[in-house]
Amino acid sequence: MAEPDDPTPDRLRRLPTWLLSQASARSHRLVGSALSRAGASGYQFRVLAALDELGPVSQVELGRAAGLDRSDVAATVAELEQRGSIRRAVDPDDLRRKRVALTPAGRRLLTRLDTALDGVQQQLLEPLSATERDTLVVLLARLGQ
Repeated sequence: MAEPDDPTPDRLRRLPTWLLSQASARSHRLVGSALSRAGASGYQFRVLAALDELGPVSQVELGRAAGLDRSDVAATVAELEQRGSIRRAVDPDDLRRKRVALTPAGRRLLTRLDTALDGVQQQLLEPLSATERDTLVVLLARLGQ
């Protein structure tokens, strides 16, 4: 049921693609705001999360894991290195390549970002029960394949 002052045509409100795009836009705003308040960007979170899971990796591997293109990885790695959240070191297996690793400061930042994003999940999914949230995650994962 539409809100009385909602000018969105019924035809749009019945389209799953429209509803997904509206939910995505709201989610994007909430995530961006929360990460900014916590002192980081979405790209920085993605890089830190990938390093936390993978351990030290090359920038190419890091870009693949974080879903970032080469120039965005380079800029993000430089930003995080400047703030002491990651370090780059020569790869002992290939001296031409550098490996990127999370530092203790980076782990602390990632913990702050995880906490901020936990809050976003709660805010965004507040209207749903725990079971509905679990179902939504499963369905969204299937749609994203």
